[in-house]
Amino acid sequence: MATLPLIMSPKAFNELPAHDDILLVAVVQQSVFNVNHISGSVLVEPDELMSGVKPAIGKLPSKDRLDALFSKIGLSSDKHVIVYDDEGGGWAGRLIWTLDIIGHQNYSYLDGGLSAWLKMAYPLSNTKTDKSMPEPTNFSASIREELLVSKDEVLASIEDAESIVWDARAIEEFNGTKVTALRNGHIPGAANLNWLGLQDRENGLRLKALPELQQQLNELGISKDKKVITHCQTHHRSGLSYLVGKALGYDIKAYDGSWSEWGNDPAVPVEK
Repeated sequence: MATLPLIMSPKAFNELPAHDDILLVAVVQQSVFNVNHISGSVLVEPDELMSGVKPAIGKLPSKDRLDALFSKIGLSSDKHVIVYDDEGGGWAGRLIWTLDIIGHQNYSYLDGGLSAWLKMAYPLSNTKTDKSMPEPTNFSASIREELLVSKDEVLASIEDAESIVWDARAIEEFNGTKVTALRNGHIPGAANLNWLGLQDRENGLRLKALPELQQQLNELGISKDKKVITHCQTHHRSGLSYLVGKALGYDIKAYDGSWSEWGNDPAVPVEK
């Protein structure tokens, strides 16, 4: 199979011949999957990608949970994962980040996911018509600790001129007028570009053109010469900002503790 691009259009995927080494993953709720999914998809529910431990519920799950999840869906080193969701890339990007953490770098994002697929009027299946089930594997994750960003590392980045924090939350969260934690506002020096600003709302939630996104980021000081750390509230929405950073060739990592950890810690600095 030819090398597949990181960002794959619905048209390109629809025309792709069937391959045993492709693993198509829908990161949606079970209720959504039951009604609409692309034929041959396996389901990963969003909560399966998060630890769920308060306050920082978005942190990476344990190795045991990751092993169980990826074994269940049939992941192996020879599989190329093609992932989509129903919201324009947040959860899909979260899965791609997780694959990076475990060292599996054969993946693509189906641009726009279910929204774009529906807009193109391509066929969909449901659990009554699609009886395909993944062949389980015995997957063992190797956690790449160097790709995980701790609160202390974010704190150190504030004083580092070569680093910048990309806050992918809404402006109301960034400026502290919306209450989402004990303390509200943003990490000092962070730049804000809402994850929704990365999507083309008139084009089935596909990503905006990469040169346009590059210009937006440059204007905010989020440039390719910086080490970028992205976050949101639980590293769900920043799954998309992480994916865009990857597509643009950035040196980007994600802070999975995100605001649910930072905003609930009285010892760290907060700006409004």
